[in-house]
Amino acid sequence: METRDQLQQQLDSLEDLRGIVKTMKALSAASIRQYERAVTALAGYYRTVERGLYVVLKDAGLPAESAQRPPKTRRLAAVVFGSDHGLCGRFNEVITAYALERMAAIPAGRDHRPVLAVGARAAASLEQEGQAVEEDFQVPGSASRITATVQQILLKIDQWREEGDVHYVYLFYNRPSGQDGYQPAGVELLPVDLRRLHRLPEEHWPSRSLPVFSMDRELLLRRLLHQYLFVSIFRACAESQAGEHASRLASMQAAERNLDNRLDEVTALFRRARQTAITAELLDVVSGYEAITGGE
Repeated sequence: METRDQLQQQLDSLEDLRGIVKTMKALSAASIRQYERAVTALAGYYRTVERGLYVVLKDAGLPAESAQRPPKTRRLAAVVFGSDHGLCGRFNEVITAYALERMAAIPAGRDHRPVLAVGARAAASLEQEGQAVEEDFQVPGSASRITATVQQILLKIDQWREEGDVHYVYLFYNRPSGQDGYQPAGVELLPVDLRRLHRLPEEHWPSRSLPVFSMDRELLLRRLLHQYLFVSIFRACAESQAGEHASRLASMQAAERNLDNRLDEVTALFRRARQTAITAELLDVVSGYEAITGGE
């Protein structure tokens, strides 16, 4: 049976762990909020870029349906968003399995599929499953640092398209979910699916008439497409970060419940050991008194 000193040490350790868990819970809750605000603020700009693409393309002679799919010999590339730190459950394993499953179902050449990982643990999980990672980036530590990471990803995608004949580019990430904390999602970044732009006139347009433009159509289209790619990657990164902290928050809540249960058990053992020691001391006092008085 453990001594009182040993039980006291366990209680002190459990209390320290409980304080760490509560701190991480607070940090995760605050981080979730800042990334959710970033996604919400980005939604309006994304919609504006989408409407701008419609205005540029509506008179360009494009069909209502997007162009035919390229041959299966075209190459596939992917960007997988994960985490750099642990204590977030199976966050990286879930998105890794989902990304590999989706890539296996995409009709593209399988001889070499370049993959970029955002997060050291996501890269390690992909390599453990046999998928080579061409490069991995560090997860941005705050919403203000996402822009720099997105710019690096865009440069890498341009390199893939110029040097590797990459046609398909997918984004795989965990987005926040109210039930399980997060759920895996996949977005086809390239080629840009323009079919949904033809549904915009069916929706309520924010002004009485469509806007017009005077600059070169091709130049405007390139700039709008660049902004479209930027916003899509930014949103994926921000939602992945929010999902990571939601998973970590759920893990910390489960850890806190386990710690509370363990604290109750150790506290009960400590009180029992202390009561046993007090009883033994009282018995020693009584025995000593009886020995001194001769049992009278």
